[in-house]
Amino acid sequence: MGSLKQMAYSQNSRIRLLYLASLAKGLAMVGQALFFVWVADEVFLKDAAFEDVMPMLAALLAVILVRAGASYAIGRLGVKLSVEARRRLRRELILAYKENPLQGSIAGQSGRKVGLLLEAVDGTDGYFSKYIPQMIQSYTIPLLLLGVIFYLNWTTGLIILITAPFIPLFMAIVGKRTKQKADEKVEQLAGFSGAFLDVLQGLTTLRLFGQAKRQSETIRDNSLKFRDSTMDVLKSAFLSSLTLEYISMLSIGIIALEIGLRLVVFDSITFFPAFLVMLLVPDFFNLLKEFGSAFHTARGSAASAELLDEELTKTHQPIAWGTMAVQAPVELALEQAGFQYGEGFQLEPASFTLAAGTSTALVGVSGSGKSTLLNVMAGLLPATSGRLLINGISQDQLSEADWFGQLRYITQDPYVFAGTIKENIVLGTERAVTPQELMAAAQKAGILELVESLPEGFDTMIGEAGRGLSGGEKQRLVLARAFIKKPAVLFFDEPTAGLDLQTEQVLQRAIEELSQEATVVTIAHRLHTIRNASRIIVLDEGRVEAIGTHDELMESFSSYRSMIEAQQGGTQAWVN
Repeated sequence: MGSLKQMAYSQNSRIRLLYLASLAKGLAMVGQALFFVWVADEVFLKDAAFEDVMPMLAALLAVILVRAGASYAIGRLGVKLSVEARRRLRRELILAYKENPLQGSIAGQSGRKVGLLLEAVDGTDGYFSKYIPQMIQSYTIPLLLLGVIFYLNWTTGLIILITAPFIPLFMAIVGKRTKQKADEKVEQLAGFSGAFLDVLQGLTTLRLFGQAKRQSETIRDNSLKFRDSTMDVLKSAFLSSLTLEYISMLSIGIIALEIGLRLVVFDSITFFPAFLVMLLVPDFFNLLKEFGSAFHTARGSAASAELLDEELTKTHQPIAWGTMAVQAPVELALEQAGFQYGEGFQLEPASFTLAAGTSTALVGVSGSGKSTLLNVMAGLLPATSGRLLINGISQDQLSEADWFGQLRYITQDPYVFAGTIKENIVLGTERAVTPQELMAAAQKAGILELVESLPEGFDTMIGEAGRGLSGGEKQRLVLARAFIKKPAVLFFDEPTAGLDLQTEQVLQRAIEELSQEATVVTIAHRLHTIRNASRIIVLDEGRVEAIGTHDELMESFSSYRSMIEAQQGGTQAWVN
């Protein structure tokens, strides 16, 4: 809970106000008991008239209002503390996903991430809105009450010092068990949320393959497990509350017996301090009980916080970007650069240099590490070992804007946003784009004919994820972005794969034109792409096995020769 406490205490002004409100509430509690005992003493023991105690009744009403106002202020400050802290947590998660989207995407299900942003972050509410305010009250008010009780009757204070420590001791014992149960509950909720959203997103596919009923049973089982986990947490909470109540009642009973004996039998204490002590003692133990309940809530929040910390550790690997610009085209070099997906797949360290203005093809069987290597070279995945050099300069010395402003990354399934065709083409371009440039880029990308056939031309609206466009049309639109930007380095995840021959030819010509003034790295899926590359990098199980031209590899690397012969024979399993 350290990070949550640090986040809470970073809101200095609200924490100070909580201490002031707690002090005001403590003084009001003492004043309320004092004026109440004063009125009772005057009326029942001294036979004072109602008019004589009117000022004391007015003072009693005033301190009751102060106590109520202080309690309201503490509650409001706790809510505001929670709202601001949860806003920061969500912002930190979103920034982590934004700064390293690929690392975030491999860290788990999309539904799980939504669950973390919603349920897990909201799960920390109890820590900020209840535990922190109650902890501050427990630091302030019980000490004030204990001081007054010691002043009035030191033997009662001594009994409290002996019995009160049993409450935090029991909280620690039960809290450990509660945290274990809460950890299981939060983890199950995150997994359940992720699985449920992913099932909804893939419902059509599941129905087509006859798996909808099976998945509904899985959701039912997960729901029942989450129910059982929730009930276990509630059972721990009820047990904790019952035991704290028992300890408090036992302590108050011992104090009442001690006060009664001294007042009635030994006649060693007067009515006024005895009654005042008996009013203050329940308030003292009620505060400790409330802190126990808040502590239980905090243990549940700690489970959510640990889940969030784990997610941030997976996804948030900040890069120390500098402020040096790059030139086009660029030379790319890896110096023992590698990447590790947690405990999973590892791209082993590799060293090679790609000369400026050359084209490089990455080949290998499915799962060999082609996409991982491409993402490391693009700076989308931070190398866990070694470094990437751009024109001899380490990537961590370049500003993010300078580096990403010089490259284009085109995948097999590019994303097209809801908006106009023009907005999608000029996406990421800082300068103003003239109509002539827009038309020239669309023509080179082979999409101008489509645009001109539309009634609204470049102002035609496109649905989210390119709804309304075919796969080839989306690829052409993304290529038009590249022509507008004129990047220094191009990364291709074979964007022509899976397209019809005519569309592939259009896109291939566009890519060749883009490649004339840029350094190009391509994940190769087709033979002609491999033949045209300046260099070919062959990967296998995360290792760079060989580097060379097509002819060199055909002569010296038998595995590559077997791959080419298999593709020529019609088998393309190695490039999927």
